[in-house]
Amino acid sequence: MLNRVVLVGRLTKDPDLRYTANGTAVANFTLAVNRPFSNQQGDREADFINCVVWRRPAENLANFMNKGSLVGVDGRIQTRNFEGQDGKRVFVTEVVADSVQFLETKGGSGSGSSRGGQGSNDYNSNYNQNQSSNQNQSNESNPFENNGEPIDISDDDLPF
Repeated sequence: MLNRVVLVGRLTKDPDLRYTANGTAVANFTLAVNRPFSNQQGDREADFINCVVWRRPAENLANFMNKGSLVGVDGRIQTRNFEGQDGKRVFVTEVVADSVQFLETKGGSGSGSSRGGQGSNDYNSNYNQNQSSNQNQSNESNPFENNGEPIDISDDDLPF
């Protein structure tokens, strides 16, 4: 059996970061993903897909991406249900992300700064380069200008 989802889309709003009672980070977000065809009027429609990501990747998403950011999601579809406040059963289908890759620089939506095709290290590279530029308190326009430089990261910081 196989349950695998790969999506590329834009955040419809800033990620909603919260913490569970035991301190585990969880971020909910919605991706707008274009359909690969046009409707009868010639317009491209989009699907709005609810997603959730846990732990460090949730914090990274909330800290470094915002409404309109282009991201890639690799995960699985999960369904759940609960009793709503009105007493009716509520069914939820969402993508549980195993990884979220940042596909452009922060604030670069629509500016042609896509970083697609860089491989599975985009997530870690973007996080560490953003982190180091924030620590330097620099206001440079491109926080990824040192791309390709070795990074120092412990195994505890890896999302896998």
